[in-house]
Amino acid sequence: MRLSSQHRHTVWDSSIEPVLRVAPGDTVEIEVANSSGGQLGPESTAADLLNLDFSRVNPVTGPIAVDTAEPGDSLLIEVLDIAVADWGWTANIPGFGLLAGQFPDPRLRFSTVADGIVEFGDGLRLPTLPMIGTIGLAPAGGKVLPMVPPHRQGGNMDIRQVTAGSRLRLPVGVAGGLLSLGDTHAAMGDGEVCGTGIEIGSVVTVRIDVAKGQPIPTAVLETDGRAARSGPALIATGIGPTL
Repeated sequence: MRLSSQHRHTVWDSSIEPVLRVAPGDTVEIEVANSSGGQLGPESTAADLLNLDFSRVNPVTGPIAVDTAEPGDSLLIEVLDIAVADWGWTANIPGFGLLAGQFPDPRLRFSTVADGIVEFGDGLRLPTLPMIGTIGLAPAGGKVLPMVPPHRQGGNMDIRQVTAGSRLRLPVGVAGGLLSLGDTHAAMGDGEVCGTGIEIGSVVTVRIDVAKGQPIPTAVLETDGRAARSGPALIATGIGPTL
């Protein structure tokens, strides 16, 4: 089954009706829009960054309800494949990112992606390592949370090891879990110092399962080593409002 990127949202909210229902063990292809939400394209310039509508930024496709999933369970998401588009963008957006004070001017760069290589420009070539920046479930307690900060049920974690061959476990907060994902990158370092990676649209293929009666505090990731410098790894996360 396949879910179109037309089914997308920009907040975490359990009242958003699921657009797809799956059984444990099902495989789904999920179309993902690039994180500008369609506001940036190859014809865009740095000046367009000054007019970004942040209410449309970082859309995720979903939500997907999973049969039998309920609070007290964990959702297991196995990433099987991330097929990225042939172009992506990276930007320095004024007022955004860890170094906003030192780099106040807008900058926008487009990359082409083909045959496992990102052509970043100025002779820079990077290996393509597609990953999912934002993946999560609806929060418990009727909360409505913004898209960008991560939360207990996942969200905009930007862990570069969430790639093909990884298994992500998320705590279920509401019945059905309500899984959504987006914000894929053709490549990203250990986080986004400027606020962006190589932002790109994609089709993500995942297998979804339920671990009944196996609660966890927050996201846990197991990787087969493709995206870890030292081979296979079990990765814990530190997510909380004080971090």
